[in-house]
Amino acid sequence: MKRTDIYPMPEFFERYINLTDDVELKDAFAISLQELKQLPLDKWEAIGDKVYAPDKWTIKDILQHMIDTERILTYRALCIARGENARLPAFDEESYARHTDASNRTLEDLIDELSLVRASSLAMFNSFTEEMLQRSGLSFRGSYSVLALGFIVTGHQRWHLNIIKERYEVLG
Repeated sequence: MKRTDIYPMPEFFERYINLTDDVELKDAFAISLQELKQLPLDKWEAIGDKVYAPDKWTIKDILQHMIDTERILTYRALCIARGENARLPAFDEESYARHTDASNRTLEDLIDELSLVRASSLAMFNSFTEEMLQRSGLSFRGSYSVLALGFIVTGHQRWHLNIIKERYEVLG
């Protein structure tokens, strides 16, 4: 199923979904894995722990946030695909960020972990039938389908990589 098969479009998350290509979900995941292999690590190393504004995350913090968020979103997708009817819990991304140790990890380590999580997510989404992808459940900001969650994951990556490119790479 493709991005344009998402109906209804979840309001808050459309900003991520609309950053993805209108391709089959498995292809969106494959593209996102390829994008991780092409990151300009030399530029990012030069930026180090600089931030573009006070109280903003470093590049390492952003990568850790992407890892954490993907794990949470794919958990939601699994629950909904398996028929969970309870509202799934939200999470406080700022609290999560305060309780990581991303600054003591290397960029390579974070990107390796993100790539592994992404590959695992791809395998899980590939196991879902079309019926499972169309199932919807309740969580943060309303209801959304398993299909939407897959495109949220891949779009969330592009959202943050765009921020890094636009606001951080100029710092290097």
